[in-house]
Amino acid sequence: MFTHVFIANRGEIAARIARTCDRLGVRATASSGDFLDPAAQVAQALAAGAQAVHPGYGFLSENPGFARAVADAGLVWIGPPPEAMESMARKDHARDIAVAAGVPVVPRGEDAGFPVLVKAASGGGGKGMRVVREESELEEARSAAAREARSAFGDDTLLIEKYVERGRHIEVQVMADAHGNAIHLWERDCSTQRRHQKVLEEAPAPTITPEVRALVTSSAVALTKHVGYQNAGTVEFLLDSDTGEAYFLEMNTRLQVEHPVTEAITGLDLVEIQLRVAAGEPLPVDQDDVTVTGHAIEARIYAEDSFGGFLPQAGTATRVEWPTGVRVDHALTSGQVVSTAYDPMLGKVIAHGATREEARLALVAALDETAILGLTTNTGFLRVLVASDEFRDATIDTAWLDGHEVPAPDPAPARTLAAWEVFAAGREDGGPFRSDGFRLGSEPAPVVIELDEPVTLTGPAPTDRSIGAVRADRVEVVRQGQRFVFDRPDVFGDHAADLGDGTIVSPMPGTVLDVRVADGDRVEAGQLLVVLEAMKMELSLKAPFDGTVAALAASTGAQVALGATLLEVTPDE
Repeated sequence: MFTHVFIANRGEIAARIARTCDRLGVRATASSGDFLDPAAQVAQALAAGAQAVHPGYGFLSENPGFARAVADAGLVWIGPPPEAMESMARKDHARDIAVAAGVPVVPRGEDAGFPVLVKAASGGGGKGMRVVREESELEEARSAAAREARSAFGDDTLLIEKYVERGRHIEVQVMADAHGNAIHLWERDCSTQRRHQKVLEEAPAPTITPEVRALVTSSAVALTKHVGYQNAGTVEFLLDSDTGEAYFLEMNTRLQVEHPVTEAITGLDLVEIQLRVAAGEPLPVDQDDVTVTGHAIEARIYAEDSFGGFLPQAGTATRVEWPTGVRVDHALTSGQVVSTAYDPMLGKVIAHGATREEARLALVAALDETAILGLTTNTGFLRVLVASDEFRDATIDTAWLDGHEVPAPDPAPARTLAAWEVFAAGREDGGPFRSDGFRLGSEPAPVVIELDEPVTLTGPAPTDRSIGAVRADRVEVVRQGQRFVFDRPDVFGDHAADLGDGTIVSPMPGTVLDVRVADGDRVEAGQLLVVLEAMKMELSLKAPFDGTVAALAASTGAQVALGATLLEVTPDE
């Protein structure tokens, strides 16, 4: 076993890898920057005196050039051989390999019929993907997908495949060593996803038949052996809910974000197995040793406003409360700044139970306990989703979130909690609600708290599990995971300038990708004005009505804050 491992990553995955290293008595050093620069990462590893490099997950984890650079520097790469990574990196090449290994694949090309999925041959994460339902839409979808793929991966090669309308995303965890051994660690279901980005993951898959389970697990092992794979990997399949057929999608040549649910049901530490395999040891378990106990569900906590267009969020996490009694993988603490420079995932909450329903209810309770003040996260959205009848009944497929609106929580209970926060703060700081010891024999008079709307307080304070913070201008409350912000009246009067309905402000912190207008330009309602980008997401801002551009402050390449004024549109008289 190694004595010192360098982790070429950051955040929760770096902390998670370090925990296993610490348990094994292995020193771990995490990267301090330049996370996408292979040469800088190798230099850091050498300077630290490490013997091996673990890339975690992310861009460098699937970069065969980085794997070779690590080996060329005399370090051990904790991952698959670069040749296997290259073979499986492109979806078109991986498909050919799957066919050679006898693995079922999705029908491709014009023979697939419509609808089809146009997708990038390189990369993943939903980038460079378009669903096309009619032939007349195909050319435009190709152009858009190619442009997005070229920007994200530097490769605009596309595939066209049959699009499964009602599908479930099933993936099989595999492990292989350098001694010819390869096993599966059962399957996961990642069907709850939005625009091909996973939201909830669980293991084992709740809806597949024993026959399909046997097909996907045996196919995953066959593909792993055929390509000469080593270390951890995931073979992904699409299950057609209408026909029951399962098709190979791709192979991820790294540890997955959702690996904790597999660890929960198998009792195995996947990072430990990775380290042992990389050190030249044989797999510590045989296939017959890998059994399933109970059910596990993982929720990904993102810095995004799920009920406000899923826009990325940034800011200082002024207070962070993670749940107890469940597994939480995170690296976010109170006072930490969340930037748009990195992936928006802040942490993962994982619940394990004897049954799926037990795990689901435990996850609902855990999300109730999760609270982050200072910026908006998707925790409340996840809580509503996990508590829904659809997730309870396992009827959510890969397209469900793109076609259904998850109802936002009612703000009224949170507003009442916010009013109580103001009342309590006033009593504590000697404000107008402080106690003077004087009491009458009758019931106390109601107290009215002015927020964005008046709230009358009567009776005892609610006992909802929540946290809040009172400021002079607003009150923040987190209830059932959802952050609410309520404005307080300005006792000195509102002297802010009236910007009018034509002011275009940045709905998220990010980078200005494109400015399509200049001061004095005439614009029509709906005309594209500015394109922003943050956390792998593009947003187009359009003219609210016919008018003239004025006070243009946006410039291409500029970094802008949430709420920053970009320009104004003066309406026609």
